[in-house]
Amino acid sequence: MARPVAATSEQQTLADLDADLVAFSDEIFSSIRRADQRRWAQAYLAGLLITPGNKSVQRLAHCVSTSPTAAQSLRQFVSTSPWGWDPVMRKLTRWAEACGPASAWTIQRVVIPKSGEQSVGVHRYFDPFSDRTLNCQLGIGAFLSIGSVQVPVEWRLHLPTVWTKDEQLRRRARIPESAEYRPLGAQMLDLVDTLTSRTHCPSVPLVADMSGAPDADPFVRGLSRRGRDFVVALPPHMRAHPTGEGAPPTRGLVSAAECVAAPASTAHDAVVTSVGGQQRRTRVRTALVRLPGGRTAGPDVPFRLLAEVGQGRHTGPVWITNLTDRPVDEVMSLSTLRGSVTSSIGTMKQDFGLGDFAGRSFPGWHRHMALVSSAYTYRHLDASLNAAPSGPPGPRAGVPVPWKLP
Repeated sequence: MARPVAATSEQQTLADLDADLVAFSDEIFSSIRRADQRRWAQAYLAGLLITPGNKSVQRLAHCVSTSPTAAQSLRQFVSTSPWGWDPVMRKLTRWAEACGPASAWTIQRVVIPKSGEQSVGVHRYFDPFSDRTLNCQLGIGAFLSIGSVQVPVEWRLHLPTVWTKDEQLRRRARIPESAEYRPLGAQMLDLVDTLTSRTHCPSVPLVADMSGAPDADPFVRGLSRRGRDFVVALPPHMRAHPTGEGAPPTRGLVSAAECVAAPASTAHDAVVTSVGGQQRRTRVRTALVRLPGGRTAGPDVPFRLLAEVGQGRHTGPVWITNLTDRPVDEVMSLSTLRGSVTSSIGTMKQDFGLGDFAGRSFPGWHRHMALVSSAYTYRHLDASLNAAPSGPPGPRAGVPVPWKLP
């Protein structure tokens, strides 16, 4: 394959780029106005796909160019060039939806460990999944479920108050004036609103994990007010009003864990189907509840709590859903998207450089995440469609199928 030549005074040569990858890059990065920047977008994308191990700018440059200044050019392209990441993520969303309709959305926190205190947004954070306090950046990703692939289509970087109140830190990291501290739940609701305005399937169920978050209650209330179908993992101590037949004769609040463990809860034998089609039988206890706050919490309708049980005790997270008319099997199958997205995030970290950005700026972090998302989607969505005949339907008429990396 021929090496495309960068339109710069140094006439640097970039990586060997497959024609299909070039076509994909041209579509996803068409909002970038300058031709030389679009070529560097192709080079960065190719580097993420072919560079083994750590995806530092130096290693990417070594794999995609023979020029001694390629690393500097790639660093400038990501960190300081004035191109917007939001149009890129919009294009990526449209491209993914052309491959098949999304069956669900998933929103999940992403912990990115960092050393030192210079990376934008870095802070000490207790990670409930590893049960450790880490020095890290905390991202929030939104994913579309297309076939068996979780496609990353939007990101937020959580900024603690130390980063939003300190003017020196804001200037150094080039944090825009519009970026202020917001609780995790509020940022997740913002992602919901973004996807609602952007996607072709705004009414699909939403899956989210709030099991270790302090603001799960307002997040669930926000989803309810928006009229969204949802399946959300809760902290076991979140409180609700038991309701329905057999509920205790009290108006007091009861923790979610107590609700599903109470004698009034209902036991179900369920068949849970994962994203890849694997099935397992399990025992699930459910209970109907109402959220505290009356109509301020959304429509005054009951919600269902669900938890898997083993030997009489729940063995997994407690989930809440407003899909009370759906079979328990279906709701619990939706909950498996949490594990599927966790696996995808692990792959993005290991193989696509999700945690390898060494820049310190707010725009640079979001641009890197847009490029990582593009590389992951190009590789995995196409592979899924080619490997699984029973996968998602083909693209809409007039839209090309995804391209294959050789």
